[in-house]
Amino acid sequence: MRILYFHQYFKTPSEPGGTRSYWIAQELLKAGHNVTMITSSVKYEEKVKRITIDGIEVIYIKEAYSQNMTIYKRLKAFVGFMLKSTNQALKLKETDLVIATSTPLTIGFPALILKWLKKTPYVFEVRDLWPEVPIQMGALKNPIVRNLALTFEKTIYKNSKHVIALSPGMQEGVLKYLPKQKTSMIPNMSKIDAFWPRQKNESMIEQLGLSLDSFKVIHFGALGIANGASYIIEAANLLKENSSIEFLFVGGGSTEDDLKKIYREYKLNNVKFLGRFAMNDLSEIVNLSDVSIVSFKDLPILYTNSPNKLFDSLSAGKPIIVNSAGWTKRLVEENSCGYYVNPNKPSELADKILFLQSHPEVVKQQGLASRRLAETKYDKSILCKQFVDVINKLNIN
Repeated sequence: MRILYFHQYFKTPSEPGGTRSYWIAQELLKAGHNVTMITSSVKYEEKVKRITIDGIEVIYIKEAYSQNMTIYKRLKAFVGFMLKSTNQALKLKETDLVIATSTPLTIGFPALILKWLKKTPYVFEVRDLWPEVPIQMGALKNPIVRNLALTFEKTIYKNSKHVIALSPGMQEGVLKYLPKQKTSMIPNMSKIDAFWPRQKNESMIEQLGLSLDSFKVIHFGALGIANGASYIIEAANLLKENSSIEFLFVGGGSTEDDLKKIYREYKLNNVKFLGRFAMNDLSEIVNLSDVSIVSFKDLPILYTNSPNKLFDSLSAGKPIIVNSAGWTKRLVEENSCGYYVNPNKPSELADKILFLQSHPEVVKQQGLASRRLAETKYDKSILCKQFVDVINKLNIN
């Protein structure tokens, strides 16, 4: 089939960010399909840049976006990409199937237009339950806008050939509108060949200005409002007299400056903001850490998240501390690869870190359990095949 794939934030392994769509596209190519990706970027001068990356025909549309943008600028970027991508898609002569992956929800607009105007079926991938996430976070306060967004969500689901959700909770959200047989749950993916346990890179430790012998706790990925990472700073403050523990933040986002302000006010020496890294360097930094934290604000809708950092932490063979009382809590507890802590009680996080620091045998056992889970259930080699199986079983005329 000739597949048109919409992902506003498409990334390759050489770039910082999630690479799920890249690996799914690779598996689609292996299955004999042609894949054209429509995405956004500002790294090219042209308004539209077409290149081939590892067999994927990529159409880059010039549209800026970052987590540091105001809500208004983000909405402008979403609408801008929505309209520009629709225009580009309508110019393509032959497409058998569309795949559209959120967020934002506006990514479903070009898929809808292609279905309505050209009768092209589409599969919609739900990475977050929009608009419920911004509604619960207080970003969509206008009742008219909320109702329009909810109607748009329902319309996207009901017109889809199939919906793929990234967590059980997300699938439950979709089932309000669709029968179960029109949905699948395929979570985010571990990359066991990109993140794996190995000897710590001491030169990297020195290069980053870290202590060789410290117990390192890492939070990597986005630092947006939804991540609620300030409680990690609060836990670091509780442990500031313990010079043998270091907290590492890798990545960035809209709350990064606020977090830095808090840690400066507390005069903390045990917190390091390291910035953003491509996957190879990120893998080294995660490997030299002892424990990984997956953090979100305490909102029910965020309990449904399927965070990349969790699955990369599984691959890296790290104990994982989560603070969402949903399926990730069940995942780490039932598989003995980590702990849940209350996001409103930084002391619980501090206590768990102290416990793990003083029990290296538990760190080792949980790390082995994490890696085993990545290898046997969540690796991209397994889940990409599941995704392609869903595509291949669709009755596309």
